[in-house]
Amino acid sequence: MAESLRIRNVHFITLVLLCIGFPAHSNRIRLDEHQPLSKIDVYKATVALRNNAYIKASPLVLGLNGEDTDWVTIKFLHPEPSADDWIAVFSPAKFNSSPCPGSNKKVQTPLICSSPIKFNYANYSNPNYARTGKASLVFELINQRADFSFALFSGGLSNPKLIAVSNPLSFKNPKAPLFPRLAHGKLWNEMTVTWTSGYNISEAIPFVEWGLEGETQTRSPAGTLTFSRKSMCGAPARTVGWRDPGFFHTSFLQNLWPNTVYTYRLGHRLFSGSYIWSKSYSFRSSPHPGEESLQRVIIFGDMGKGQRDGSNEYSNYQPGALNTTDQLIKDLDNIDIVFHIGDLSYANGYLSQWDQFTAQVEPIASRVPYMVASGNHERDWPNTGSFYANMDSGGECGVPTETMFYFPAENRAKFWYKTDYGLFRFCIVDSEHDWREGSEQYRFIEHCLASADRRRQPWLIFAAHRVLGYSSNDWYALEGSYEEPMGRESLQKLWQKYRVDIAFYGHVHNYERTCPIYQNQCVNEEKSHYSGTMNGTIHVVAGGAGSHLSAFTKEIPKWSLYRDYDFGFVKLTAFDRHSLLFEYKKSSDGKVYDSFTISRDYRDVLACVPDSCERTTMAA
Repeated sequence: MAESLRIRNVHFITLVLLCIGFPAHSNRIRLDEHQPLSKIDVYKATVALRNNAYIKASPLVLGLNGEDTDWVTIKFLHPEPSADDWIAVFSPAKFNSSPCPGSNKKVQTPLICSSPIKFNYANYSNPNYARTGKASLVFELINQRADFSFALFSGGLSNPKLIAVSNPLSFKNPKAPLFPRLAHGKLWNEMTVTWTSGYNISEAIPFVEWGLEGETQTRSPAGTLTFSRKSMCGAPARTVGWRDPGFFHTSFLQNLWPNTVYTYRLGHRLFSGSYIWSKSYSFRSSPHPGEESLQRVIIFGDMGKGQRDGSNEYSNYQPGALNTTDQLIKDLDNIDIVFHIGDLSYANGYLSQWDQFTAQVEPIASRVPYMVASGNHERDWPNTGSFYANMDSGGECGVPTETMFYFPAENRAKFWYKTDYGLFRFCIVDSEHDWREGSEQYRFIEHCLASADRRRQPWLIFAAHRVLGYSSNDWYALEGSYEEPMGRESLQKLWQKYRVDIAFYGHVHNYERTCPIYQNQCVNEEKSHYSGTMNGTIHVVAGGAGSHLSAFTKEIPKWSLYRDYDFGFVKLTAFDRHSLLFEYKKSSDGKVYDSFTISRDYRDVLACVPDSCERTTMAA
């Protein structure tokens, strides 16, 4: 029986591989170095199945107690092992039996259509593998709406040869509602919940059951969105990186009491009358705008994701991304809202990685609002309306991010928005669209800054992915501007006029803080405490949350007060409308390595400084 099953598996995989073609190498784009899956040359994969080789996976059913994550043990044997043998995880288990879009009929070599969702080397935890050919590995899998299989390859990542294929395995309920992501609605007393499932509206009705902690719960309906391969703008998102993303449901929880704990759980009512439930979660609603309560904000960019099983290791992502995530989880009782300002998952066209990312941040995003911004690795693609013609999104052109995450923008394709949290006003900008004077986004920025009521919400925060202010990163220094080209030229007069306290950026993968600055000049000599008249904006690069680190220029500009070549994030704490604490923490230990305080009265924002007030007369 086992031998018969093995023969059927081998026959099926051989048929799949023989039926699939792919464009010649000259037609491929250069895949981004950040994405580890791009290192696998699936275009060259060939069949070299061995009767005396095997790979076995267990257990066969995952998540028996409702878990959305489980561990799998893989045992394998290769009679002719080598140090570059590797194990691939495929989902769905039968790879992809349909013709690849845009396949080249002239290519005769048997090829794989779908990229694995993750991989690891056969000798990762088995130093004797190259000698014995027999070993085992463990993989952590998340529920991704389909079954899984494992494949043993030789030839390394650049010349993969399929040696053996495992039995399939799956989660108990692969369609289960998972990975809730909270976000502010368009009103201060509205919270949105977005989650992922395998249920289309033709199968089940999605909703959220929620209410005050310990009291009667109510139910709010959810809308459902998804996207198709045709929605992608290019490879690999349209080709080897494509994977069915499932369905995304968003519910709006309205008329919340301020600063109050609510519980919730995700539900799907099947047309049979039965219900599918998630586990229970809780969140604290936002304070009323202007409310003087303790308010704590986390800001960072460019985190990406790591794999706790050691797979997909590339560009040193694991330590930074997982450490940042774990430090936030550890301190979650002291966090009220998170801003991830671009370059979220670095999926770069490999759609399976978005599930991995939402699973990683789920302990955070299910508890506090997880507000996002658009970065180059979400949006940029030629001829799609992005401000840059780069291929950094891997063909995604913003579609997955705009569909999978809620943000309170007027137009989902225009990733800029304002949101208020107690004593804070946040103006979140899309640096992948034109921000220059005269543009639609410039008008939004001015309105967002100008409409802030600084008596009720004294702390005005500007954030964008690319550095539109100041950075002594080495490549900006080579350009001589210490900024994104055309970055601050149009914006600095708005920051000055409307007294922006702090401007945050990612994109550059390190930490840097400037003095309060206007037109390249420090306007305050203090370094750790600021009080009195507000006369310049402090600029902060906080792009070191997980991606490989960016080097500084050796020459330190006079406006740069603190630089750190390490992984970290920023925390803001508003004690009241007069006192703000800024802290930079390293992801490795969660300790504070840079900080300052601001003490200010309302009149300090009203006082006129250069280019901040309209001209006045002496008329009586």
